[in-house]
Amino acid sequence: MAEGRNADVAGDVAAILARLAALGSEVNRAGMARFGINAERAYGVQIPHLKAIAKLHRRDHALALALWETGRHEARILAALVDDVKALTRTQMDAWTAEFDSWDTTDQVTANLFATSALSVAAIADYAADEREFVRRAAFSLIAARTVRVKTDIDAELIGWLPLIEAHAGDPRNFVKKAVNWALRQIGKRNARLYAPALALSERLAASPDRTARWIGRDAVRELVAKGPRGA
Repeated sequence: MAEGRNADVAGDVAAILARLAALGSEVNRAGMARFGINAERAYGVQIPHLKAIAKLHRRDHALALALWETGRHEARILAALVDDVKALTRTQMDAWTAEFDSWDTTDQVTANLFATSALSVAAIADYAADEREFVRRAAFSLIAARTVRVKTDIDAELIGWLPLIEAHAGDPRNFVKKAVNWALRQIGKRNARLYAPALALSERLAASPDRTARWIGRDAVRELVAKGPRGA
């Protein structure tokens, strides 16, 4: 049975890669590169096409692992779209996160697979402490994703991440600072209870002598004041 399943997975991977190759384009690859996406191993396939393919392969953990192992950009995004979160392990999370090499892969995987797993709570602090740019980005991308993807009451958890956001608001690397800013804005917009503490931190950062923290704070203040919390 295992050999038969392995053959099925291999066949699915081959078919999916062929489909991606057919859908890809050099124009799209060039566009990805302009947006700061690592397109070295990309086909140039747009996200709506990936979502359409994913609908044919829901909750297939074996297929997800095999797609990830191809190393192809779109295949790795598909891996997150088709995986079964119930089969996710911290070992898998750490292994995939260590191989993030582009902001969009980081954000797609964290949002579509990691965010709704309880494992992500412990992972956030660990990834934030990691000096690698995309691993640290993953921490704050996870926070941002959890504000949207988790529907249960996690206000206490999210308030607890504000000191972590403040601690890393001085990281000047582009893909980190944007994720830190994103996490802060998303916390503040989630509901009225989180709005005030997120806005207070944003205002404090806006007055910081650190250039990066100041940018993060000012941008967050601007959006939070303009939009307010969801449901308000």
